[in-house]
Amino acid sequence: MSAETSYDYDPIAEGYAAENEKSLVNAYYERPAMLELAGDVAGRRILDAGCGAGPLFAALRERGAVVTGVDASAGMLELARRRLGADADLRVVDLAGPLPFPDDTFDDVIASLVLHYLEDWGPTLAEVRRVLKPGGRLLVSVDHPFVITLMQQAAGEKPKYFETRNRTEEWVMGGQTTTLSFWDRPLHAMTESFTAAGFRISVISEPPFVPEARDLFPEEFREMEPTRTRFLSFLFFVLEAG
Repeated sequence: MSAETSYDYDPIAEGYAAENEKSLVNAYYERPAMLELAGDVAGRRILDAGCGAGPLFAALRERGAVVTGVDASAGMLELARRRLGADADLRVVDLAGPLPFPDDTFDDVIASLVLHYLEDWGPTLAEVRRVLKPGGRLLVSVDHPFVITLMQQAAGEKPKYFETRNRTEEWVMGGQTTTLSFWDRPLHAMTESFTAAGFRISVISEPPFVPEARDLFPEEFREMEPTRTRFLSFLFFVLEAG
């Protein structure tokens, strides 16, 4: 684990994987939105960058994609292997470093809720661009910069929105504890990083949650107007390699 990717999911791997499988923001918001943005993936070779325990990998594979998964957490990859089978292409890889693939390998790279752990996006995006085929896509989801700022303001803090700044959180899952380090950055810094790495931004999305979420999580939606279909949580991008 490098200094830039200062997060450790190994202690909470089991608990996080169980929560991710059924939580509102993961199972009924982020993952369906990412699959919707990916569209028809049959026959496409996809790198699931930061695959965790493999729920998105499994969904993409079920839709006919040829998927490779990488993650910095050996514990999460062990859970992914149990889920996906011994023949699944899974590798321990720190996204802050080089990717162990030749140039022009993948049709798509999906970075689901992983870039916000990195202080410097430049080297990672350059490597992603290298392993993508010309015209390939990078699909990204990250913590929404506006919601982080609003949460900090509500807590009485004075966030410096226009700076790239570090935030740490202690997570307890499955009776285990770990400290995660996030790097919050403004929207313009995100888009400038993408274009500097040679990507064209084709979609910026603040997607709806799936319709059944309201019935499954009544407490979370108690104060939300019945007609609302969206909330601030994550921000999504579809980028095309030039």
